[in-house]
Amino acid sequence: MKLYRSHILVCHGTNCSMKAPQAIVQALAKALADNRLEDEAKVVETGCFGLCEQGPTVVVFPDGTLYCRVKPEDATEIVSEHILKGRVVERLLYRAPEQPKAIQTYAETPYFAKQVRVVLRNCGVIDPDSIDEYIARGGYRGMGKALTSMTPARVIEEVQNSKLRGRGGAGFPTGLKWKFGARAEGSPKYVVCNADEGEPGTFKDRLILEGDPHSLLEGMAICGYAIGSNKGYIYVRGEYELSVKRLQKAIDDAKAIGLLGNGIFGTSFDFDVEIRLGAGAYVCGEETALFESLEGGRGEPRIKPPYPTDAGLFGKPTVINNVETLANVAPIIDNGADWFKSMGTANTPGTKVFTLCGNIVNGGLIEVPMGIALREIIYEMGGGIPNGRRFKMAQTGGTSGGCLPEGMLDVPMDYDTLAAAGTALGSGALLIIDDSHCIVDVARSFARFFVRESCGKCVPCREGTKQILRTLDRIAEGKGVPADLQNLEVLARVMYKSPLCPLGQTAPLPVMTTLKYFRNEYEAHIKNKACPAGVCAAAVD
Repeated sequence: MKLYRSHILVCHGTNCSMKAPQAIVQALAKALADNRLEDEAKVVETGCFGLCEQGPTVVVFPDGTLYCRVKPEDATEIVSEHILKGRVVERLLYRAPEQPKAIQTYAETPYFAKQVRVVLRNCGVIDPDSIDEYIARGGYRGMGKALTSMTPARVIEEVQNSKLRGRGGAGFPTGLKWKFGARAEGSPKYVVCNADEGEPGTFKDRLILEGDPHSLLEGMAICGYAIGSNKGYIYVRGEYELSVKRLQKAIDDAKAIGLLGNGIFGTSFDFDVEIRLGAGAYVCGEETALFESLEGGRGEPRIKPPYPTDAGLFGKPTVINNVETLANVAPIIDNGADWFKSMGTANTPGTKVFTLCGNIVNGGLIEVPMGIALREIIYEMGGGIPNGRRFKMAQTGGTSGGCLPEGMLDVPMDYDTLAAAGTALGSGALLIIDDSHCIVDVARSFARFFVRESCGKCVPCREGTKQILRTLDRIAEGKGVPADLQNLEVLARVMYKSPLCPLGQTAPLPVMTTLKYFRNEYEAHIKNKACPAGVCAAAVD
């Protein structure tokens, strides 16, 4: 393997891909050639580094210098000054809001200083198309340990002891699900990865797949070994072209060197993985609707029981986990459950990947210990609210999550605390909204989404989402009456308990929490026929 004095890492995640990183790569390669430095430095296209708002980003190692919003024309200066002469190009360095002094290394930025990267350990650091780089960073070591020195039962015990909970939204104990799958009668058994990610504002799984596809494959193989499965399926959104491309290359490369296929690590364990594309239906994020789609049917949820661990894909025992959940598995096996429990909180250990979007300075992808305060995420890592506006609310867990006011900025971000507040950790999407927005208008926007995405199989969801939207439309148009608020609360409680799947059950959460925390804005629209934010034109008139 050829050694280089410097590595120039260029973010090539989807978000930065829209800003022409390929031109930057080419310009850097040319500048290296012009300076006869091809043997001294190497340009590497990586997955997402996380600081999407500052992209395209370039990180120069070994010093870890972070350059932001790089353009192709900056390449010559980066090479001639930094690589050749060792001088940092200060004008391209990161500058925190209201802090004029530039910050040189990515580790020193407020955005990265509090991050603990387990799932994102390789994202933005390695070439995602290189299995050699993944292995050099400890990749497939966890799988090797599991297959050669642990029984399937011991693997499940270690995952259970770690207290890892599903990171896709439901938060179900991962080890317990695996135990159910291992005990289930029938064969074959399947491992399914839910990479559908239809939640608006959520893009963590896509960036994990683009930046570190082998971490998912390793986690799936360990799960397969633990439950007695030889076949895995990755159900991924058809729009995720770069994810699919890198996943397929990772599968092919792993097969080529015997890390997938037959007799892995010289054992009797066989495991193969296949990619299946979804058509973009939000409801297919629900596990049984996903099975229906994967089998070639219409994406609609099934009645439970039976549960997937007894009768899932093709009617066979199936363990289904989210991308982020499975990406945690290899580090847990490699480092042990106690290591994992040293992070986060006692009841919800480990880390959580969040996507920051909306009215926030530093939108992007972060990974932090469970239990971190919402305020720290928004104001320290996210850089606060732009354009001098004030914080108004944060929606946690994506569109199906609840909305929290300014008075709850110090709430710990973990499953149990957020559930007590009437919301959820969910998929990890954090939508930040400033005081220029109207709460009724925001809730109405969410309601429109659920009306469009309901599969229509059950009455509470099919009709309930429409009734919520009609009521919100009426309030926003200045035609609401006091009884509308009570009717919304009753309808929301019924929907929360009665639909077939989580889509219908969580659809009323935005309404329930905004009525709880922002009731005065609803009342202003009804009693005063006025929109406090000046957004709802009919109410203003």
